[in-house]
Amino acid sequence: MNAKELRKYFPILHQEVNGHPLVYLDNGATSQKPIQVIEAMDKYYKEYNSNVHRGVHTLGSLATDGYEGAREKVRAFINAREAAEVVFTRGTTSAVNTVAYGYARTFLKPGDEIVTTVVEHHSNFIPWQQAAKATGATFKFIPLAEDGTVTLDAVKETITDNTKIVAIHHISNVLGDTTPIKEIAQIAHQHGALLFVDGAQGAPHKKVDVQDLDCDFYAFSSHKMGGPTGLGVLYGKREVLERIEPMEFGGEMIDFVELYDSTWKELPWKFEGGTPIIAGAIGLGAAIDFLEEIGMDNIERHEKKLVSYAMEQMRELEGLTIYGPQQDRSSLITFNLAGVHPHDLSTVLDSYGIAIRAGHHCAQPLMRWLNVTATARASFYVYNTEEEVDVLVAGLKKTKEYFGNVFS
Repeated sequence: MNAKELRKYFPILHQEVNGHPLVYLDNGATSQKPIQVIEAMDKYYKEYNSNVHRGVHTLGSLATDGYEGAREKVRAFINAREAAEVVFTRGTTSAVNTVAYGYARTFLKPGDEIVTTVVEHHSNFIPWQQAAKATGATFKFIPLAEDGTVTLDAVKETITDNTKIVAIHHISNVLGDTTPIKEIAQIAHQHGALLFVDGAQGAPHKKVDVQDLDCDFYAFSSHKMGGPTGLGVLYGKREVLERIEPMEFGGEMIDFVELYDSTWKELPWKFEGGTPIIAGAIGLGAAIDFLEEIGMDNIERHEKKLVSYAMEQMRELEGLTIYGPQQDRSSLITFNLAGVHPHDLSTVLDSYGIAIRAGHHCAQPLMRWLNVTATARASFYVYNTEEEVDVLVAGLKKTKEYFGNVFS
């Protein structure tokens, strides 16, 4: 099924914005939702809305089956060894904080190292920065290649026997590069360090096999892969998750509560205190069904072809700078147009119905490394087409002409 055929499943795409057909190119921020996801959540609320793991009545059993069924779909989607290694969180940010607080702040000490890069999204940067400050550990950065990518030589030079955690992106939300996770895992483990992977831009766009990657943690968000907002996934190897203390305490995550002490449920429920995001999990399960039917390899192939086509067209525009690797990019292009602030560029494009992202993309350290204050970003997904790329390029030309006339 090609992108044009898939578009029929996305109701939001069939509208006009400012008198023009919507061209949605902000998928790095959040993806649109197929009707299958919307209907799955609607059915839960209409037909079997109930809490999970508690009631022994019919609705409670149906809700529990839907919730835990979604967990099993996630397990299969990323090839975790068991469903107990799949923890539902409020998003990637929540997943990172669960490990940064529960593991890093508990076990790290002065002299230990947390290794990361300046490319990271703030969600995979600040929690480790603050954990280093709280424990006295050293916060350390892998040097980048000229195009902003991470090389294995640089990784080998940075990670030492003092390194306890390596926190790194699978795919950058700014540069679109894919990090060699499997090889970095080998290097980290040779030094006795754990590897945390921010997969927010990875899991929606390429096939992920956590056992093959051999990462210790992998986190991603539902809303970037056709699922609902407010839900994320933390994968962790059982032996590591069992060492982590939960961040939130309350109902559902306990085993026994005594007056002066309590014990926690087994994995994964010790991390899911309170009423969980039931409808969200069911929606994510439907999104995974949708993606699996298309095939993750097909999605990655489509997006790379689309990005390659867009790069060819955009390189012909005088004064346009593209950041990051010029070949083999995943799903997005970050750029600036000379003489036009990204916010102004985004505003003009919006007047033609084109939605892109403008700003620092929650990556201020990277913006400083690039020596810019902000950039524009066009990010693609399974339903985007070459025709939409043509509309974007035409919009960029019109923007260039407009600002050229204003300031000439």
